[in-house]
Amino acid sequence: YFLRHARSRNYVSESEACKLESVPLDFGDYHPLKPITVTESKTKKMNRKGSTSSTSSSSSSSVMDPLSSVLDGTDPLSLFAAAADPVTVAPPTDGARRKRDKDESSAVGSDFEPWSSKRGEILARYTTTEKLSINLYMGSEKGKATTTGSAVSEKVRTRLEELDDLEEGSQKELLNLTQQDYMNRIEELNQSLKDAWSSDQKVKALKIVIQCSKLLSDTTVIQFYPSKFVLITDILDTFGKLVYERILSMCVDNRVSLPDNFSPESVNDTAKETCLNWFFKIASIRELIPRFYVEAAILKCNKFLSKTGISECLPRLTSMIRGIGDPLVAVYARAYLCRVGMEVAPQLKESLNKNFFDFLLTFKQIHGDTVQNQLVVQCVEIPLYLTLYSPAIDWILQCIAYHAPDVLLTEMMERCKKLGNNALLLNSVMSAFRAEFIAARSMDFIGMIKECDESGFPKHLLFRSLGLNLALADPPENDRLQILNEAWKVITKLKNPQDYINCAEVWVEYTCRHFTKREVNTVLADVIKHMTPDRAFEDAYPQLQSIIQKVITYIYDFALLFSVEKFLPFLDMFQKESVRVEVCKCIMESFIKHQQESTKDPVILNALLHICKTMHDSVNALTLEDEKRTLAALINGFIKMVSFGRDFEQQLSFYVEARSMFCNLEPVLVQLIHSVNQLAMETRRVMKGNHSRKTAAFVRACVAFCFITIPSLSSIFTRLNLYLHSGQVALANQCLSQADAFFKAAVSLVPEVPKMISVDGKMRPSDAFLLEFLCNFFSTLLVVPDHPEQGVLFLVRGLLNVIQDYTWEDNSDDKVRIYTNVLHLLSAMTQEAYIYHVDKVDSNDTLYGGDSKFLAEISKLSETVVSQILDHLKTLGKEETLKRQSQLALYFFNTILAHGDLRNNRLNQLSVNLWNLAQKHGFADTKTMVKTLEYIKRRGKQPEMSHFTDLALRLPLQSRT
Repeated sequence: YFLRHARSRNYVSESEACKLESVPLDFGDYHPLKPITVTESKTKKMNRKGSTSSTSSSSSSSVMDPLSSVLDGTDPLSLFAAAADPVTVAPPTDGARRKRDKDESSAVGSDFEPWSSKRGEILARYTTTEKLSINLYMGSEKGKATTTGSAVSEKVRTRLEELDDLEEGSQKELLNLTQQDYMNRIEELNQSLKDAWSSDQKVKALKIVIQCSKLLSDTTVIQFYPSKFVLITDILDTFGKLVYERILSMCVDNRVSLPDNFSPESVNDTAKETCLNWFFKIASIRELIPRFYVEAAILKCNKFLSKTGISECLPRLTSMIRGIGDPLVAVYARAYLCRVGMEVAPQLKESLNKNFFDFLLTFKQIHGDTVQNQLVVQCVEIPLYLTLYSPAIDWILQCIAYHAPDVLLTEMMERCKKLGNNALLLNSVMSAFRAEFIAARSMDFIGMIKECDESGFPKHLLFRSLGLNLALADPPENDRLQILNEAWKVITKLKNPQDYINCAEVWVEYTCRHFTKREVNTVLADVIKHMTPDRAFEDAYPQLQSIIQKVITYIYDFALLFSVEKFLPFLDMFQKESVRVEVCKCIMESFIKHQQESTKDPVILNALLHICKTMHDSVNALTLEDEKRTLAALINGFIKMVSFGRDFEQQLSFYVEARSMFCNLEPVLVQLIHSVNQLAMETRRVMKGNHSRKTAAFVRACVAFCFITIPSLSSIFTRLNLYLHSGQVALANQCLSQADAFFKAAVSLVPEVPKMISVDGKMRPSDAFLLEFLCNFFSTLLVVPDHPEQGVLFLVRGLLNVIQDYTWEDNSDDKVRIYTNVLHLLSAMTQEAYIYHVDKVDSNDTLYGGDSKFLAEISKLSETVVSQILDHLKTLGKEETLKRQSQLALYFFNTILAHGDLRNNRLNQLSVNLWNLAQKHGFADTKTMVKTLEYIKRRGKQPEMSHFTDLALRLPLQSRT
């Protein structure tokens, strides 16, 4: 009944009527893309008696800035600028400026690698399985009892007794500790230090620090010494910070703290006395090593006493280290002094240089009899022993080399040359000095490496350090090939696979940076030769991965990369599946990032298909969804980059092959379906819609590919949308029977839609997704011609039957909303000419030509749909569903308003009834009702729309009450 009185539509005239009115614009005066002219405005505000403040402004342009006019001259940015006007700010004195510039130039910048970044590496590298011992301080009960005395003399006496207790050995030795136990004990001491300090037991805190410092003289488990140094100096750093902050807090005057660059004159006498007291306590420590470390820890406190305190103390502490007999203990003491010195006075480089030159003078001790005897007792080889020095020497040299002139670095290099067995020093020089400095003198360093004694420090480690520098900076061009030859002569002779791969990994980058694929191929072949025997590659996957990463970083032209003969055999060494997949992902990421144009190169395609197949085959039931998405995205990126140009048949063959290879990754199948649909549409574009027999057959093959592939997908909404999309493509290519097959498959799939679906890992109701799909489906069905053997609107009827039988949620109105959208479709179908068509496809408006039987069938359908809507509105008459009834009544009213012919009295009365029902129980939105009524009145003023005016008079507005 509804569509017997559907409103006749003239879509062309409606479109013209809805266009925005064009207004002529004089482009000479204004244009939105015209460059902005910045003008300077001067604003004066004068307050006059009996008048408001007036504003006068002068501008160099007559164009009014809309933002400025809104702000009325009170632009917040201008206010900030005025507040910081350089004219009003007093300029700093020359002395202050020079001081600030000096501080800025002497401060350590972000390009200086801090000690904290080395800490973890040292702890991980220098470990032991031997048992360790530690001496713990045991608190004195006598001291604890008498510390509470109020008299000053009693307090002094107590503290002296506590210090005597320390000398008398009030400590407990813990033996046979594992490395982890030892580290836990050190952490306990660190916490005890903080607890003692917070409970105002300063002497106890000092005792703990002294006790910890003594541990640094113990080298009984020598290979653990670097890690022990890291742990103990953490406690020393904590102590130094606590003392400094304590004295700094005593300098607060009238709640005003000292500035960062304070002078000793601004420190009060109490703070100075406390500071001196700390230094006197430390000076009374009898043993050299704890006395040195504890004083170095509070070196910064010299700032409270005098301007030259730090600069005077550093040379003295440097000289103190000469009294330490063990060269390993001494070098770490020097490292700690450099560390503290760089924190508190980085500008005092002279002391740091003196520290290092002192070390050079005592360097021969390392090879002395005392050390050799100690190593024999502990069964430690010389090469291992020498590596214990590396962290300390590297740090010392890093401190010295920071912003140092080349002259100083050259001098230090010459001094190292003069020492015998200087491989250890040479390695540290190459680790600490600037890469540019090393690279410029590469041949000099190679000469020094050749002269080193192989027995002490392995040469391959020296070449590795040199290679690391050459990866960061380029050597002179004329020397590059000779450098590679000299280095590789040594590297290729290494028998130990681990030593070999550690060096080769570094030099591969140098080779890729400066040479052609020929040299890269030679290096890869040599790596394969060394790592294949006895499956040595299984212990070197990280290094092999690093080599692949470096190769594809520098050779990102994949045609060139796959022409490197040994590249694919190199990949075959990755036998472990997880590592192999990571390497394949790395290669595919590089391809997607660097490949700018599509490719059909058979070498690239075969190689990348093999790599993608490897990634695909790694997927199993335990693979995480995130991993599947990552792999699918990489494979899809590859598929999108493959193009055979106008050879569409070859393109389709590639997609068929890809489907067979990647059947376990659903997103890849989806991409292949979209790609094949795109291929069909590209064929249509080339043929301009006029298919030949050959292209028609090809398009049908594309359609068949999609029809076969879609059922293999698990996501039901993905299948529904692809059926619809592929059906549209088939329709556009005049494959009518194939399009019907897609649409029938979509209709038959709707009953299988579950009530809940997973969206981003969470379960959501599916009704909203189904409603969206059906609305899209209805839009397509308008232009789908009827099958001559299937009856009128067979697809629409089938879809309505499915919707009727589908089990909807009790509290859902989606079924009625769908029926209302069906009315929109049926109304459009009654028009003489449809609003849109598919090119070269005759829709039902052409096939039926407005035949009365066809319109009668549509009317029958509409009557059924309207009765379903009205029946549903009746069922919502209960109190708890009245709001839903109001919303649906208004929704249906708007449908009649848009698509019905309201000159018919019965339809007019139905619309009035729906309007009243929407307002009946006070649930209608007043604003919406008012706007709807205003719209009806506006429509009534249009030609031949006077019946809308009459309708407006019959639509009352009711208040909520």
